[in-house]
Amino acid sequence: MAYDFKIRSTVTDKGRTAYYAKLSGSSEPEFFVGYKTYYKAQDGYGLYNSSQKPDLIYKAEAYENEFGFFAHFIAPTTKAESGGSFICLNTYDRAYFTFGFMQFAAHVPNGDFVQFLRKLLTLNKAKDYFPRLELIDNRIFYISDVGTKTQLEFENTTRPLMEYLNPSLHDVEHQELVCSARLIHWANNDEEHRKVQVNSSINLYKNNMIKYHKRLGLDGCPAKVCFMVCDILHQGRGKYDRIANALDTGGNYEKAYINLCSIGEVNYAERINTLKKEIKAMEANGLFNKTYDAATNSFV
Repeated sequence: MAYDFKIRSTVTDKGRTAYYAKLSGSSEPEFFVGYKTYYKAQDGYGLYNSSQKPDLIYKAEAYENEFGFFAHFIAPTTKAESGGSFICLNTYDRAYFTFGFMQFAAHVPNGDFVQFLRKLLTLNKAKDYFPRLELIDNRIFYISDVGTKTQLEFENTTRPLMEYLNPSLHDVEHQELVCSARLIHWANNDEEHRKVQVNSSINLYKNNMIKYHKRLGLDGCPAKVCFMVCDILHQGRGKYDRIANALDTGGNYEKAYINLCSIGEVNYAERINTLKKEIKAMEANGLFNKTYDAATNSFV
């Protein structure tokens, strides 16, 4: 049976509008969906949820047996993006809808959010949370009351999917709240949902390593150098030419790492410091002392 959520709003002592949701017909307590936020850079309104519940934080060691080193390889990015929160949400910028500990963004065709949602729609709980969405030939469709099928994402655009999840940036709409509540409740209550987040994140970085090696020649590079390349391109704070220049050190990988850490440092110093701190701790624990083997797309 499809889940229905009742939405409630309140204004905090600090003047912020906070939204909560409750699963209809359930004795479950209501849960926090997000704060209403204004994003000046795009003159847009949306939701923001950076809650970090101890049992909903990504822990690499919990997935190491299944995914090996890559469970640790993605960890600094998860820390910088969301504090590792499986329910991190924002709906106020040009992506229209961003969710999860890796902050999958809905605006990229065939991108991380699209691939993540496709996988979610194969789970047993999918019809409970998104009864109107269906996967047809590996594309996401909306199914109307009369059975009309409307494709929401294409090879060159995800605009219909973005607007299904979040109709506009003019205000916080009911549809935006309900879609947010669905994903937060699902992540809260289903280990399979969280597993899809982990699997999608690791596959993203594994596939990116293949792509980035072809452009940059990363065979034999230390894990921290490869990681920083992945994080720069994941966040979008640098492009290939700048990264290539940073790597051009005649094999001095420590210098290359320092160069990579300088990319975007003016605007993203806090993020870069978080990454460096996480990497340093993992190196001290013997978790990041590996190099990339391009032939096997693994770290050895």
